[in-house]
This record gives sequence, structure tokens and C-alpha cells, in this order.
Amino acid sequence: MSDPVSVLDDLRDESAELDALVGELGAADWSRPTPAERWTIAHQIAHLAWTDHAALLAVTDPAGFGELVKVALAAPDSFVDEGAEEGAGLPPAGLLARWREGRDALQQALREAPPGVRFPWYGPPMGATSMATARLMETWAHGQDVADALGVVRPPTARLRHVVHIGVRTRDFAFGVRGIEAPGEQFRIELAAPNGDLWTYGPEDAPQRVTGSAYDFCLLVTQRAHRSDLDLRAEGPDADRWLDIAQVFAGPSGKGREPKGASGE
Repeated sequence: MSDPVSVLDDLRDESAELDALVGELGAADWSRPTPAERWTIAHQIAHLAWTDHAALLAVTDPAGFGELVKVALAAPDSFVDEGAEEGAGLPPAGLLARWREGRDALQQALREAPPGVRFPWYGPPMGATSMATARLMETWAHGQDVADALGVVRPPTARLRHVVHIGVRTRDFAFGVRGIEAPGEQFRIELAAPNGDLWTYGPEDAPQRVTGSAYDFCLLVTQRAHRSDLDLRAEGPDADRWLDIAQVFAGPSGKGREPKGASGE
């Protein structure tokens, strides 16, 4: 796993790439619908700002974060949408400023965090590296929704390795959140990186395997595309099941995206 500084540098760059997409948008463009049901571009950025604020509290004010957890427990199916809705109601300039200020404050707090400290979260506690990796994953995933809404193609970068890493690490979580017993054996995972390298995980002789595109794997585990539209292959029944249910984000299992053919694309 990468050290906190390198992950934070990549998180900064991922955020800057998304900022470049939305920073010059006109007011009307912030209301464009994205592939996420009922979410506009404003909702996507508002969600990132809201989650950055939650992460900052987790790092700097655990008691304050505990109050947010109480809100989440009281409304587990709606608290995420409510946070996005509140931020999306701001004028675009105010929302953009909130996101920029919040992500900068979180970057600084994570860079200054003592080594080995773990912070509370909605799932298991996380260290600075894991927190930064999770924020990069979310920034990339919600940035994908924004790019899709704008009709922009973002070239994949080596930063996707962080998304792949957390996607592999959350394999058992994806089974557990659906009440399915996780496989007892490791899988072999071989993914073609954007630069042509091969990113590998698990024992070479594992009978169950996942192979294909690293970019498509990231789309799968963040539920930004349907499996049938992606260059991914599974060998073995458990690996095949995983590709149907993979989920990198905390919380209830999502319903994912419809196949392109189902929407007439």
C-alpha cells in the first residue's frame, strides 16, 4: 500500500482534474442531470463537499463526527441524499468554494496526522492512508458521473491503482453486505493498467480469477457501469458472483447501473 503522502498527492491531483471540469461551468450546467438517479452535477459536488467535511471531523473532532453518525443511524436510507440536497441548493459559486475549502482543510489535516492513528468512520476506523484512498475513490467515481453528464471522456491515469486497491480489499465486504458468506479462498486478479502494465493481486495459482481492464474494474466496483458493458472476465463461480455484486463504497448495497442496451444507448 502507498504511503500517505503519495496518496494525498494523487487525491489532490484527482480533485484538481474534477475542479477543472466544473470550475468554469455556467449556472445552468450545475443543474444538468447525471447518471445517478435524481442527482445533478451540483448534487455530485455537494456530496463530495459533505463527505470531506465528515472526514475532517473524523480526523480533527471525533466527538463531532459521532454526532454525524447519530444522524446517519436515525436515517440510514436518506442521510446521504439529504446532505447532497442541502449543498446542491447553494449558489454554484458558494458550493464550489465550500468544496475547495473543505478538501484543502482535509488534505492538511491528513498530512499532519500522527503516524499510526486511526480515525472513526461509518465503517471500520481508518488510518490516514486509507482515508485518503477512500476520498480519492469517491472523487474519481463522482467525477465520472460529472464527466458523463458533460459528455467528457477522461483519460485513465495511474491514480486508478488506488481505486483498484480498495476494490480488491472490499471483496468480502461486498458479499457480507448482501448477507452472503464470503469465499474462503483468495482470488487471482490481473488487470491491465492505463500505461500497459499488469496490476496483480492474490496467489498466481489461485483457481478463481478476475482479469481485464483496470479502468473497467474501477467502473465496476464503484457501480458506474454494468458488468455486461465492461472488459472483465471471471473464472470460477465465486469470482463470477463477485463481479455481479462488487461494491467499494460503505453502506447498503446499491442497485448499480443498467446495461447500455437497456437504456437504448
